[in-house]
Amino acid sequence: MNIYKKLVTVVAVAAASAVLFSGAVYGDDDEHKGVRSWFKQSKLDVAPVANPVYREECGSCHFAFQPGLLPEKSWRKMMTGLEDHFGDNAELGAEANKKILDYLLANSADKSNYKRSKRIMGSLRQGEIPLRISDTLYFQRKHDEIPRRYVVGNKEVGSYSKCEACHTRAEAGSYNEHEVTIPGVGRWED
Repeated sequence: MNIYKKLVTVVAVAAASAVLFSGAVYGDDDEHKGVRSWFKQSKLDVAPVANPVYREECGSCHFAFQPGLLPEKSWRKMMTGLEDHFGDNAELGAEANKKILDYLLANSADKSNYKRSKRIMGSLRQGEIPLRISDTLYFQRKHDEIPRRYVVGNKEVGSYSKCEACHTRAEAGSYNEHEVTIPGVGRWED
């Protein structure tokens, strides 16, 4: 088989797989639900928040950042310093703290198979323990083309830590640049 035929075969198999996994062929029957679920998850950037204690305790003050956005060491350091959590006292009871810490560590970027988590880990320098997602080189590279006035100077956003203000599907774990709408500016296309 020559190289052209091999290439055509590979492309045909890839296209057929994409159609099958996208749900275009499979209906909504239970037999294929797992296949569709896996395919949808593989497209997400980070795993969505799935812990109700974390969502309630941390999400009551700010966006409940997905654990896959920072490595284990960062979450451990953050959770042991809640008495001064970016200028606020966010201390928790021992039981809630343990439940949240266990969840964050088990789902941290260094334990995740999601693409954005892996890219964040790949951008960290040896020994680096960022406490802010916006301090990672990966984050900085992804946001460097956005004028600061669109974020910090924008009263509807105000900070790079308000992911959900511009990333329309951030809560679902999707930070795709094609889903960005900056308040007062509109859809972001670089």
